[in-house]
Amino acid sequence: TMALWFLGQNGWVIKSPAGTVLVVDPYLSDSCNPSRRGLDLRRQVPVLIAPQDLAADMLACTHSHKDHADPQTLCPVCRGGRVGAFLGPAQTQAAFAEAGAAQSDCLLTWPGDVVELADIRLHGTFALPTDTTDLTHMGFVVEVDDGPKFWITGDTAWCDLLAESGQAHRPDAIATCINGGYANLSHWEAAELTRRVNPRLAIPCHWDMFADNSCDPRMFAASLTVKGIGDKYCQVRHGEKLVIAGA
Repeated sequence: TMALWFLGQNGWVIKSPAGTVLVVDPYLSDSCNPSRRGLDLRRQVPVLIAPQDLAADMLACTHSHKDHADPQTLCPVCRGGRVGAFLGPAQTQAAFAEAGAAQSDCLLTWPGDVVELADIRLHGTFALPTDTTDLTHMGFVVEVDDGPKFWITGDTAWCDLLAESGQAHRPDAIATCINGGYANLSHWEAAELTRRVNPRLAIPCHWDMFADNSCDPRMFAASLTVKGIGDKYCQVRHGEKLVIAGA
């Protein structure tokens, strides 16, 4: 089995049967507010873990946007010294360095790469970048020994290659963006991705943090229902444990 906790936006804490802890895209501040474009990006989800208290074997970021590789989260995390390693694609490496992470603790990854972390394996997956400020977006399939696979798509636009990338891993559960704003997957596209990849559980994320970049998760549930796979819908409450099992 694998235990998951949703931190909001695309933030996840994942724990393996052996006790290995992986954190993905923790956004534990209000650093996107105020918005330079005049959007309402005030934080709407409580901070569930103070950054300085975050402890994990590895922290992984899918890309360098501030709501995924957040300087106001990473800097206290690095000062706290309770994270063993930092993993991410090319443009996240600068964010790690600027936050004070030691170069020896920073690992570069990319779609198609596999990183071993005790009884966890992280498979890098393809994501289609949503703007030109970061062209190294990716996702992760998190797999535990003899257990389930959990695919975090990361921020991504739609293309057939995205679905093909997911199909290759046959994940048991998928966490997909559904908000549709600023080139991300819409709830309908996320439902189509779910239909093609065919996980047992489809978890909506990236819909909850900002008023001006949100989507009611019921729309994703409805889209899944229209496509005949409504039973796959699984909404995870912030900070509450979800345990998933392998097939």
